[in-house]
Amino acid sequence: MYLFELQLIMAVLLDLCLGDPRWLPHPVQLIGYFCVSSERITRKKISSELFAGSVCFILVLVNTVSLITGILLLLNLYSSFFAQLVAIILLYTCLAARGLIAHSLAVYKALNRSEALDSARTAVAQIVGRDTSQLDRLGIIRACVETVAENMVDGVTAPLFYAVLFSLFSPLTGIDPLFLATIGAMGYKTVNTMDSMFGYKNKKYLYFGRTAAIIDDIVNWIPARISGVVLIPAAFFLGLDWKNAFIVFRRDRLAHASPNAAHSESAVAGALRIELGGTSVYFGKEMVKPAMGYPHRELESKDIIKTNHLMLMGSFLFLLSMLFCRLLIVQIIQ
Repeated sequence: MYLFELQLIMAVLLDLCLGDPRWLPHPVQLIGYFCVSSERITRKKISSELFAGSVCFILVLVNTVSLITGILLLLNLYSSFFAQLVAIILLYTCLAARGLIAHSLAVYKALNRSEALDSARTAVAQIVGRDTSQLDRLGIIRACVETVAENMVDGVTAPLFYAVLFSLFSPLTGIDPLFLATIGAMGYKTVNTMDSMFGYKNKKYLYFGRTAAIIDDIVNWIPARISGVVLIPAAFFLGLDWKNAFIVFRRDRLAHASPNAAHSESAVAGALRIELGGTSVYFGKEMVKPAMGYPHRELESKDIIKTNHLMLMGSFLFLLSMLFCRLLIVQIIQ
């Protein structure tokens, strides 16, 4: 009865244990190939950048989802066990909790290993889009904390949300819920990857990447808000300031140019009793983000570790909530 739940937990554990090993080809590389080739074709054939970007978005999404669906269904004809194993592996590659922890720990270790900040700037540059060359110690910590908090959604909770959501369509389609979960998570990952590649507000992608950016905002809307909410009890279980997390989340969760980024960031800022946001440099241009939280104290390197703990505990509570809701819905359907 609980086979799907066990399979999903297995995918989560694989991510926590293995992360992204270099010997394993990552599906995002294939999505990236689809993005590059589709952009080249659509830009060549379609004069309107907005329309070309929309067609490119559809091509990449359809190609990726069709390929994953075809692989799983064909493998299932040969061996259902092998097909489910491949599905679990594909599902696990959609998650990035271990990767976030590994990269943020590299920043933490670099900050504590030497007085020089060059190695810490290099480490944090691996996970942020801003210019890190001039960041001081506090700026490095802030960038790392913000990135882990924000990418909790992209890298963990949103893929889990769409995995569980798509699995609910199993009775209607007759397709194994694990296969649907993998298709849902990979579909989300495809949208998110396109936003990462096309969603820039520069001359090249302002119109071409608009569809990818809008759809990415839409698909992250619910997971981002649930993530912010679950971080409040996560702070409670970790002995952090959950009351302040609630206060800051309620006040600052919309304090961002993105409609989704500040939900998890504000909850983390409140739980740690710090202030996030402020001035950052992206592609040579200064960008001032609204402040989130209260500056009760100065940031310190241990805040990176605490943010990792919040991300893990929040993700665990998110997963429990999703599985509980799924069991309720399945019971109602049956």
